[in-house]
Amino acid sequence: MHGSRELAYRTFCMKLLFLAAFLALFCVSPVIAQKAQGNDASAPKYDPHTETKMTGTVEEVKFPPKGGDKEYAHLILKFGAEMVDVYLCPKSFLEDMGVTFSKGDEIAVTGSKIKHEGADIVLAREVVKGNDTLTLRDDKGNPVWSWQRKN
Repeated sequence: MHGSRELAYRTFCMKLLFLAAFLALFCVSPVIAQKAQGNDASAPKYDPHTETKMTGTVEEVKFPPKGGDKEYAHLILKFGAEMVDVYLCPKSFLEDMGVTFSKGDEIAVTGSKIKHEGADIVLAREVVKGNDTLTLRDDKGNPVWSWQRKN
């Protein structure tokens, strides 16, 4: 009888250990993932001091590869004789807002012109298309899609 009690105790301890490991993984991994997203050093940073306004024609609409939620949807905007890469927001946010862009659309962009990975880009804060205004960032450049998903 002593052996069966010991076996039951070991089984109970193993189940308890497994449950503790599962809960630790379940509770800790979202926190780690959130910190990793928030501290992504390679992500371009909005700089209110370099904010500019431009009007142009959409030459190309680019979306991130499937499964690349961290990647931004962006537009190639013909601004005068210049082509500008305008980073918008995650594709899912555009879909949630019901916004689409197509080649030939006339738009006005307010955003931060910065260098990212050696190229000049604009991080859009606001995009106006016709009578519609899409706000992507607040006045300080913080993305509205991150706090909107939390609310």
